[in-house]
Amino acid sequence: MSINISLLSLADACFPTALAAIHDPPQTLWVKGDIDVLRSASVAIVGSRVASPYALEVARQLGADLARRSVTVVSGMARGVDSAAHRGALEGGGRTIAVFGCGVDVIYPPEHRGLAERIAERGLLVSEFPPGMPPLKHNFVQRNRIISGLSLAVVIVEAAEGSGSLITADFALEQGRAVLAVPGNILGGRNYGAHALLRDGAKLVECADDILEELPPGIGDSGLGISTAKESKKANPASQDSVLRSMDAGDAYDLDEIAERSGVDRMKLLPRLLELELAGAVRRVDGGRFVKFRPSTSLRTP
Repeated sequence: MSINISLLSLADACFPTALAAIHDPPQTLWVKGDIDVLRSASVAIVGSRVASPYALEVARQLGADLARRSVTVVSGMARGVDSAAHRGALEGGGRTIAVFGCGVDVIYPPEHRGLAERIAERGLLVSEFPPGMPPLKHNFVQRNRIISGLSLAVVIVEAAEGSGSLITADFALEQGRAVLAVPGNILGGRNYGAHALLRDGAKLVECADDILEELPPGIGDSGLGISTAKESKKANPASQDSVLRSMDAGDAYDLDEIAERSGVDRMKLLPRLLELELAGAVRRVDGGRFVKFRPSTSLRTP
């Protein structure tokens, strides 16, 4: 697993815009696999390492259904819910990103070596830690912000009180991501953390469509009648978008230039640029700059 590992810096064109938008993005990422996956719309599915059969099946099914709708599944490669979500995405014929708490050449847990190899073939292994870094406990808390930072939404599948998945949910809320949770058995406290999130306002998830409704219009639209398709048709034309109006086609702009020209607050600008990038209207280039790519007719006005 030590070959074909690449290093991305925050200024590289391939560095994911969603992750660059958080307040403490990693300065570098070590990656193995298909780097183009970083440009896709992604949703994180995380949960208990000692998961019930119910939670494993839910994570697998959600991963497969999102993959079939061309949404990349992000998770942490851990035992339980994480690995079930990765496997579901692969079974669904889609792509998945595994975020490591060690070097991408150090497979942890070791029994997931075969899964890691499959992900590297059809998705991406990611870590901010250099090759050879062992799986130290504090690394996993640090990597959780990357799981949420790469994603438009975070789904919690079975989490007890104090679960590491709740740390990912906290990061997601800080980063302005949608947080959703799957209800479960009320006995034994196995899912107390997820139920607490639901009481605090997290959206309840019963199927993939519940997740897709929280994403920008058009993402996951496969002609199956979900609400995002309807919203996309009602969206304002690109000509009304202040960010796109501020950019001349073919010229590259950094964030400060776009903020000054568009009047959009810098904190709101990167998430907006991510939405435009997913819609194909802008493209991130080397140096962390952005270029207007082509007009789009399915964009919202900020």
